[in-house]
Amino acid sequence: MSSLRKVSDLDVAGKRVFVRVDFNVPQDSRGAITDDTRIRAALPTILHLVEQGARVVLGSHLGRPKGKTPNLTMLPIGERLAELLAPKVAEIKLCDEVVGDGVRKVVMDLRNGEVALLENLRWEPGEEKNDEALSKSLAALFEVYVNDAFGTAHRAHCSTAGMAKYFPSDRRGAGFLLLREVEFLSRLLHNVERPYVVVVGGAKVSDKISVLTNLAKVASSVLIGGAMANTFLAAQGKAMGKSKLEADKLTVAKQFLERCKKEQVEVILPFDLVVAPTVDSTEGRAVEVDAVPADEMALDIGPATAREFASRIKAAKTVFWNGPLGLFEKKPFSDGTFAVARAMAACEGTTVVGGGDSVAAVSEAGLDQNITHVSTGGGASLEFVEGQTLPGIAALTEPEAAR
Repeated sequence: MSSLRKVSDLDVAGKRVFVRVDFNVPQDSRGAITDDTRIRAALPTILHLVEQGARVVLGSHLGRPKGKTPNLTMLPIGERLAELLAPKVAEIKLCDEVVGDGVRKVVMDLRNGEVALLENLRWEPGEEKNDEALSKSLAALFEVYVNDAFGTAHRAHCSTAGMAKYFPSDRRGAGFLLLREVEFLSRLLHNVERPYVVVVGGAKVSDKISVLTNLAKVASSVLIGGAMANTFLAAQGKAMGKSKLEADKLTVAKQFLERCKKEQVEVILPFDLVVAPTVDSTEGRAVEVDAVPADEMALDIGPATAREFASRIKAAKTVFWNGPLGLFEKKPFSDGTFAVARAMAACEGTTVVGGGDSVAAVSEAGLDQNITHVSTGGGASLEFVEGQTLPGIAALTEPEAAR
């Protein structure tokens, strides 16, 4: 954290500043934005640069376009951004491409305090390939580089990593959003205030075992729910009926549980479950983990387990939660996930939520403001707490390359 230069420490007045933002927002079938959280999250950095008299150019991807895909244009994002920045910014100048003569003219004609938005970065095939030529072309247009897109910091793309090395170390830095993510996620790994409770749900052990293994080194307790808990329960010899589980990960799950026992890390698995015949069932019923019917499946943690999880969370000094505890998008199986969300909100310690479904649950429950930190990066936050080096963050401190 200390080695990252802050955007507020950069000399930006009168300079052309490229800001990598994450405006990959959800849209409906007509292209209307259904959740502008990511756009709002970037406003502090954008407004700081505007107030400092920078000439600001924003770049983001949107979706997974195959070339120049019209329905994945940045136009609606630019329109929403203009609404959010008004009246401090008169207009957002929209570019109809990523690089080229038209973009050069827009960038060079910007005045102090003005803002432009590039077209979808992934319209350029070289973006995701971290193409050297594209990185150089983009970097050549600007004098300062800022990364405020934590959600893509785990990707080594042109805009997140490749172009950063073409700026001197005193002309590249992290935006306020990225700095906040690094600050709070770092707290989960070092000198953690205890008791430290880790709550992990979701579908697959294979997706989360690295996270579990790394966090178990520092956690006081690990609470496991969701479909992945079925695999751990099966590894203990429980009959899970038709429950979704990973048969090829039973050994991995068993080894994790044995390692935690040896290292005296408490692991709490569900001791009751909500079961139903299918995922389309309109209701479920709670059963003990030893009594899952052969023709039914576990779709949520049970009420007793939910109470135990909530009790542990409320008493903690630090909590990290990633992944739903059941099929929370369907009402009969959402109680466990929302019980955890409420417990997180009631906890007086440091609470961090990371991962799309967990964030969605907290938002749906209207508890966002009661959580210490809600991460904007799903995959990025997971890789960070796994202990991995994220390319987008590393690029801010690596040696400068010749332009």
